[in-house]
Amino acid sequence: MKNLSNQPCLIARSLALVGDAWSMLIMRDAHAGLTRFDEFRKSLGIVPTMLTGRLSSLTEEGLLEKRRYSERPPRDEYVLTEAGRDFLPVLFAIGAWGRKHRGGGAVTRFFDAETGTEIDPVTIDRATGAPIGTRPIRIAAAECQPPAADEAAPDNSL
Repeated sequence: MKNLSNQPCLIARSLALVGDAWSMLIMRDAHAGLTRFDEFRKSLGIVPTMLTGRLSSLTEEGLLEKRRYSERPPRDEYVLTEAGRDFLPVLFAIGAWGRKHRGGGAVTRFFDAETGTEIDPVTIDRATGAPIGTRPIRIAAAECQPPAADEAAPDNSL
């Protein structure tokens, strides 16, 4: 998946980071409040070496932050960063697709903690207000974007 990280398509770049099921499920569990290695392992039934690799990758890429909560013995927890918190709508969009195309039988449901209402995510285009998938799309060739205002351009002068 790493060879996707340099693609001009942002979907491909993002999938290079979180395109496997374990990473997605770790992010789901982090949003549910899990922070510790053993909590993730127990919830997912994942082997420790696989979990270590996924947590390291999600930490390196800035979706999770590793924080020490015990010095003796040394123990760390993994908490969501801003980028990690911003990932929740992606998980809900996948869940909505699954409800429509992979539903049936027992399914996990998600509720707003304040109102108690079940969450029914809708992904819309901000400019038109139309639900995504209801209007045709066009894909444009990649163009270089200028650096964001907070990114300094390299100084090539002598």
